[in-house]
Amino acid sequence: MAFVVTDNCVKCKYTDCVDVCPVDCFYEGPNFLVINPDECIDCALCEPECPAQAIFSEDEVPAGQEQYIELNAELSQHWPNIAEKKDALPDAAEWDGVPNKLQHLER
Repeated sequence: MAFVVTDNCVKCKYTDCVDVCPVDCFYEGPNFLVINPDECIDCALCEPECPAQAIFSEDEVPAGQEQYIELNAELSQHWPNIAEKKDALPDAAEWDGVPNKLQHLER
């Protein structure tokens, strides 16, 4: 079972999680990160590292955010791999905790 990046990552894109991933299964879009479910080894190292608390085990994705399971799988096939921490988006702190950000996800 893989881990999934969910709604609160949109427009924040903290990359602390990327630094601890032993298999480099994160992929980077313009304002969101995703995890490739076929590469994730379910080590759980990324989950506590996320300052936005946006990473969940696939079976613990919050109600109403299940669409992120498919989005992670889909977008990880198109976006470039990211293996090193980068700065968060400039206005990440303002967006952290804002609900229902799916409409702001840039592909």
